[in-house]
Amino acid sequence: MSHIDNYKELNSVDQPDSASLVNAIRQWGQTLGFQQIGISDIELGQAEQRLNDWLADGQHGDMDWMERHGNKRTRPDELVPGTCSVIVARMDYLPASATPVEDLLEQPERACISRYAIGRDYHKVLRARLQKLATNIEQTIGPFGYRVFTDSAPVMEKPLAAKAGLGWIGKHTNLLNRRAGSWFFLGVIYTDLALPADEPVTDHCGSCRKCIDVCPTQAITAPYQLDARRCISYLTIEHKGAIPIEFRRPIGNRVYGCDDCQAVCPWNRYADFSAEEDFTPRQHLDAGHLVDLFGWDEATFLHNTAGTAIRRIGHERWLRNLAVGLGNAPTSSKVIDALRQRQDHSSALVREHVEWALEQHAQSDKSS
Repeated sequence: MSHIDNYKELNSVDQPDSASLVNAIRQWGQTLGFQQIGISDIELGQAEQRLNDWLADGQHGDMDWMERHGNKRTRPDELVPGTCSVIVARMDYLPASATPVEDLLEQPERACISRYAIGRDYHKVLRARLQKLATNIEQTIGPFGYRVFTDSAPVMEKPLAAKAGLGWIGKHTNLLNRRAGSWFFLGVIYTDLALPADEPVTDHCGSCRKCIDVCPTQAITAPYQLDARRCISYLTIEHKGAIPIEFRRPIGNRVYGCDDCQAVCPWNRYADFSAEEDFTPRQHLDAGHLVDLFGWDEATFLHNTAGTAIRRIGHERWLRNLAVGLGNAPTSSKVIDALRQRQDHSSALVREHVEWALEQHAQSDKSS
């Protein structure tokens, strides 16, 4: 008898067995393409203190939304009244067909885009699967209170996932799993069902500091501490203004996010490639040439990034980031011509970064 059949049999009485329901949820999750399902309670006191200290220190930069909702981020029952358990799911996303990050960083004429963003927008993929999971539960036990979240609300996905036994938060502040590394997405379902929580796992980072040492901008200021204001992912995605000059050279060809800390993590040698077709690279975004991507007008940008997470930064910041990448690329007539074509761009933000890039090549010519 399967877990689902067992639960249905138990559900015929007034007091269903919650452990059997959790087993059924795990089975449904696997069928829906999740690699792991865990259950967490809603106590996040330690995470709340760390978050408040981080915010008080201003390390969130201009991500004002991080503090906009007060304690709702760390108190699930304040965000969704009645919540007493959280179902946490993870889904692998690294496509086998994508050019490895390590190879791209050795090809400075190409754009290095964070691997999570080169396929379909994960928000859409995970949200739809989580909703199906919730529907499966509802069809089995009847109506219950729940809300589905995928990086779309004030939710502490990583601390919840750690409490649910899906891994531990590594020194780079990403969730790590001994059997899957960190190349995966997280999604949660807040629910009013009283489900038995899983046991957290222990930290296995040990004395390793590869992620700290490799960070191009020294954004990992200490083990388990990340200053977003220095992080390339923040600078190229969340930050709306000019990229500080001190970070432009270290950014290199990373034009949307940064995967360096994941790429060097020893635990990622155990990571599996994703079988999800939705996460396969689109429009050659896994290894496109900087010059070609910089040549996209806004209509082309919107068309080529439709359905991806990249679209959210808009064409202006896309050009800003690519201008930095071109400023760090090997000097060539193609690079110089591409930059000059944007010198009179309507955006002052774009013009500033184009001028910086051209200055880098001018200095290179003088020194050669």
